[in-house]
Order: sequence, then C-alpha cells, then structure tokens
Amino acid sequence: MIGTLLDLQMSAVQALRNDLLDEGGPKISTMRNYRFAILLYDPREEFKLRAQIRILTDDLKGQGWNVLGVSLQRLFLDRLKREEPRILESIIRTEYRLYAKDPNRALNHLKDKIALYIEGAEGIAKDVIALIDDFSDKHPGETNRTLIFLGRAGGLYPFFRSSALLKHIDGKTNNLPVVLLYPGERRDLNALSFMDELPSDRDYRPRIYS
Repeated sequence: MIGTLLDLQMSAVQALRNDLLDEGGPKISTMRNYRFAILLYDPREEFKLRAQIRILTDDLKGQGWNVLGVSLQRLFLDRLKREEPRILESIIRTEYRLYAKDPNRALNHLKDKIALYIEGAEGIAKDVIALIDDFSDKHPGETNRTLIFLGRAGGLYPFFRSSALLKHIDGKTNNLPVVLLYPGERRDLNALSFMDELPSDRDYRPRIYS
C-alpha cells in the first residue's frame, strides 16, 4: 500500500479499499449481483477526496487492478458540445430573460432543459454504460480486479439525481464493482442530501461508505 491515507476524515476510503481487496473478492455490497457502493464525502472536501481517490487508484493498479474513473461532469459537457449552437443559445437567452423577472422561474426553466441531457435511460446513464462496456471488453475475465469510479457529480448540481442514474445502469455494468463518489450529507440510514442542499433522497440500495 502507498503509505497511509491522508486524513482520518477519509477513513471511508480505507474501509472501501479493505472491502475491495477482501480475500474472497470485492465485497462492497451485501446483495448478490448488485455491485454498487456510494462513497459519501463533504462537498467542501472535493479536492481532498480527489487526492484520496488518486492514492487508492494507484494502490489498486500497483496490485494489478484495472481502474476506470468516469467524470459525470465531463459526460454532460460533451453532450452540450454535440448540441446545435442555436439550441443552447435559445436556452441561455430564455434563462437570462426569465432571471430578470423571477430567478426561481429561470432556474426551473433551466432544470427542465438540462434534464433532457442528464436524466433517463438515454441521458448520462447511456454514456456511462458505453464506457463501462468498452473498459470491460479491454479487460475480459477480470471482474474481481476491475473497478469503476463515478465522480465529479457535484458539477451537475442542482440538476442531478444519482439514485436515478444507478437505477438506469443496474444490470448493465457487466457485474463490475461501481463506486459513486457522492458529495453530500447523510440524513438517515439510507437518506442522502446531494451537496447538503437538496431534499433527502431515500431511494438508495447500495452500501454507503461515510
């Protein structure tokens, strides 16, 4: 292992590492054929968390693991770049006009438009599945030594619901361990508040490391 992890507040990363490297194979979930987990962290510790994940990634790779880091923010921006400029310009103009009258109305308009690029089976989930499929094809037969990190979720605030994303990729990850890096707060056993701002979402089945 590459030294000790940087901060006791990030002991969840150490717990995740221990479970990934269990002698019987990754045990990040207590449910068979549901290899998802959530690593919860304080949004204010974003850069510290990234440093921790880089250390863990290097550690795993040093032990022969295949690790893929997926930036949800990058997937969203790539979708916007593929859009016709006139459509994006129309969204921006309308948001600007509405904001002058009512900021909340402008935000709701923006949420409705942005949702088209993020939500549903044809949203970011589709891009995540494609990346995992490609990575799996490159490392056949290495299910227990392959890991997917889904990160940069905070870049999609306030337009994102991670529980919906996990539902859409469930059963489509080639049974590879997938860990969502979740900036937010735990309000109950399975209730998480995205960025400590949105109402608590209780619709979570994965194990939560916090």
